[in-house]
Amino acid sequence: MSKINAFDTTSQAPSRTRINSIDAMRGIVMVLMMFDHVRETFFLHQQVSDPMDVSQTPPDLFFTRLAAHLCAPVFVFLTGLSAFLYANPASGPRDASGFLIKRGLLLIALELVVVNFAWSGTFPPPVIYLQVIWVIGLSMIVLGMLHQLPLWVLAVTGILIVGGHNALDTVSVPPGGIMHALWTLLLHRGYLINDAAIKLKVSYPLLPWIGIILLGYVAGRLYASNFTPLRRQRLLLQMGCVSLCLFMLLRSINLYGETLQWESYDNALLTVMSFLNLTKYPPSLDFALLTLGITMCCLHALEKYPGKYANIASVFGGAPMFYYLLHLYILLLLQNVLSAIAGANFGKRFDVEYVWQIWLISVALIPVLYFPCRAFARYKRHSQQAWVRYF
Repeated sequence: MSKINAFDTTSQAPSRTRINSIDAMRGIVMVLMMFDHVRETFFLHQQVSDPMDVSQTPPDLFFTRLAAHLCAPVFVFLTGLSAFLYANPASGPRDASGFLIKRGLLLIALELVVVNFAWSGTFPPPVIYLQVIWVIGLSMIVLGMLHQLPLWVLAVTGILIVGGHNALDTVSVPPGGIMHALWTLLLHRGYLINDAAIKLKVSYPLLPWIGIILLGYVAGRLYASNFTPLRRQRLLLQMGCVSLCLFMLLRSINLYGETLQWESYDNALLTVMSFLNLTKYPPSLDFALLTLGITMCCLHALEKYPGKYANIASVFGGAPMFYYLLHLYILLLLQNVLSAIAGANFGKRFDVEYVWQIWLISVALIPVLYFPCRAFARYKRHSQQAWVRYF
């Protein structure tokens, strides 16, 4: 059995060992996240929209951004999966409500203060963005209130949310008032406060992520003691393939599951880019099917075919909140140092000119982060300090 997903700051009894494939899956997407956050730190002069404009986005930039689409669904899905492991230890089921709610509130506080400062470099920041840590925190709070329901109820609820929220795409709520604020929080990315000294923007609408964390919680059942590794691997592969086949079907017919229809171009690469160009904010059904399908196939492969690269990735996955905060502040420091040394070449910032430079910086930062994460993970395993569990 596994410890609770460290990215969501929860933990389990020290007697339980970690599941390496889960840590490795989380670690892989955290490395992918590095590429995207380097882009957001050093390539802001060429922003990408959501979905991306394939006619205006070069292929190298498009696929760099596309790879990062895997990160948030994996984080949220594994948060739900790990919550199941916490709520269902070998000794028998337990109420995890208070545990999940408290950890969710902590994540929200980290987003509002620590994470937003890392992105803006100023305190208070001119705009507070409610992003992935915030949405994981809120999703954990909701899961804390629902997790004792029967698994089939959680599964049906998760499927209905993930599969059905696109039916609300055309619904609009007039600006102003509590209903518009609620609609923005749940489904439509936008500002909650736009006319004050400090603005507040919802970057990650909540509702679809609730569906994903519920599905992750249900998937945690696959890691129960009565599931053999072979049976678990087979089911993960089957579910992953079904998700990917449903994605191909829905995306091909262009009827439901994505707000932006794909187009056929004379250029085959542009056609592929258009087909894979999906909405993340909030995640469309097609987006969820593609990313969760890949996630389950990867969990299958990482467990069935472990190797040294998976072990390296699991180091990052074993101390994910530590990694997350550390890499943001390293990027903030690096931006300030390069701006001071080389000067601001794009407005008030230092930016690189080419996408390959994003990759170069990201690859160079992997070993910089690896050794502190490895040291912290070792410290966490042996420490009796309560605060260590949160990282």
